[in-house]
Amino acid sequence: MSTDRLLDFFAARRDRGASLAMVTVYETEGSTYSKAGARMLIGDDGVFHGMLSGGCLEGDLAVRAAAVIESGRAQTVSYDLARDDDELWGMGVGCDGLIRVFLQPLAPGSAYEPFASIAAVLAGESEAESATVIMSEHAELAPGATAIRRDGACRSFGVDRRLSGALERLFDAPAASRESRLVETTIESADLRILRSPITPPPRLLVLGAGLDAEPVVRFADELGWRVTVADHRPAYLEAGDFSRAQACLCVPAAALAGRVDLSRFDFAIVMSHHLVSDRSYLAQLAASPVAYVGLLGPPARRERLESEIGESATALEGRLHGPAGIDIGGRGPAAIALSIVAEMQAFLQDRPEKTRG
Repeated sequence: MSTDRLLDFFAARRDRGASLAMVTVYETEGSTYSKAGARMLIGDDGVFHGMLSGGCLEGDLAVRAAAVIESGRAQTVSYDLARDDDELWGMGVGCDGLIRVFLQPLAPGSAYEPFASIAAVLAGESEAESATVIMSEHAELAPGATAIRRDGACRSFGVDRRLSGALERLFDAPAASRESRLVETTIESADLRILRSPITPPPRLLVLGAGLDAEPVVRFADELGWRVTVADHRPAYLEAGDFSRAQACLCVPAAALAGRVDLSRFDFAIVMSHHLVSDRSYLAQLAASPVAYVGLLGPPARRERLESEIGESATALEGRLHGPAGIDIGGRGPAAIALSIVAEMQAFLQDRPEKTRG
């Protein structure tokens, strides 16, 4: 799901003053399409953006969302996809898992919180964390009450000032992992179940080189919802290529890249200009940057030559430089190579080392 398209959907509905429901996965068991923390939005007309299943649950969720929007009250629902006694809603899903979701209203009167604040995080560059009450025995802490911590500051929604501190103090406990998880806690002798989730803006990819083989890299990255910038020193390449799905296309001399582009904003960079002098300049500048993944096209001998030519700077690329870039998935041509590169980046993002090419 593209985060930018989800944000566009939200902005269009907010501009119209339309009500929505936010649907969040808060717990799963077994094999499921989405995991805890995944979100989608459903409009008051049943139109939705985002998917929590392969399409088998969204119709029912749209019906439930309408009830949530009308009542203004949150609700939970569980879907047991492992049932084999009959075909779920006649669809024969057979996913062998269980998914529990939380639906909460987003209304103009409440300024569409907490999603408005979540959207601000997703549109920016710094991470945040949310804590949302899913189930509660506390009379004054209703399901849907949410705290969000961003850049050290906390804001709470759907809870009065007296209790907001108790909800925000959940952030004092270090997160055990970067995954969303349910936390069971007690506030004023009442039991609560709270979903604690990271809010992470989409990854940013810098594509250095605007040749024909860069086009599928941009397309695949965009399908994953990443934000892509393409840079090249050759205006004809940028003008001829189809980079409509990139956030930005920059014509900049290779040696001037770091002076024109804030490299610290990017999670990935792929060097693919097929121009030895330019690639050498790119690598030298990336070596001085914090970009965690630096991919390089070409055979191992070309990588070794470039590392030798940038001298001591190459030591700063140890553990970050992937060349030849890409997972060994077989296939030939720009699309297959692009798929292997983006797949390796995705594996790197999830901290899942894979067998690489070459």
